[in-house]
Amino acid sequence: MRVAIVNYGMGNLGSVARAFNDLGSQAFIADRPSSLFGAHRVVLPGVGAFAEGMTRLREGGWADALARLRQEGRPMLGICLGMQILAEAGEEVYPCNGLGFITGRVRRLDTLGCKLRLPHVGWNEISYAQPGPLFKQIPTGSDFYFVHSYALTEFEPSELLATVDYGAPVAAAVRRGHVFGTQFHPEKSSKAGRQLLCNFLEYKTY
Repeated sequence: MRVAIVNYGMGNLGSVARAFNDLGSQAFIADRPSSLFGAHRVVLPGVGAFAEGMTRLREGGWADALARLRQEGRPMLGICLGMQILAEAGEEVYPCNGLGFITGRVRRLDTLGCKLRLPHVGWNEISYAQPGPLFKQIPTGSDFYFVHSYALTEFEPSELLATVDYGAPVAAAVRRGHVFGTQFHPEKSSKAGRQLLCNFLEYKTY
C-alpha cells in the first residue's frame, strides 16, 4: 500500500514515513500535489502555525488536490497541525479559513478553560467519545504523545472520536467519513500509536 506524506514544509516528515514503512507500507514524501493521486492513503502532518500552514497548502496547490481526493473518498489522516488544518477555521496568528473537511474552529487552549502550562507537551491518556476503526484494539485510557497550544472547538459531536483532559476537555481525535485527525502524534506514541497507524492502513473504504 502506498502512503503519501504531504510535504508542504511544516513538520518532521521522516518520522511519519518511517513509522508507516515499519508497518510494511510504501510510504513516500510527496513533494508535489500530483503525486498524491497515486497513493492509497494520504497523511497531512504538521508542526507550526495554522495560518502559515494554510498559506503553504493554498499557494502550493495542495489544498485543491486534497479537496479532490476527499471527494473521491481517499482515506486521509491529519496529525497535530494537520488535524487542525482539516477544520473550518483557525485563530493562530490571525483568523484564517481551513480546509473545511471537518467541523470546528481551532482556538488557543487557554481560551477553552485550560489553566495549565502551554504548550501541552507530553504523554496523556485519551478517552473515547464513540467507537471507530482508528482505535481498534487500543484500550480507552491509552497514552499518546501531545505537543500543541491550540485545539479544535465548536466541533460536531458526531465527528468526535476521543478526548484528552488537559485542564479542560480537548478534542484528541476526529473523523468525518474517510477523513481522520489526531491532535497527538501517533508516530511518537509507541505501541498504541503503531496500532493506530496500522488501523488507518487497514481501514476499509467500502
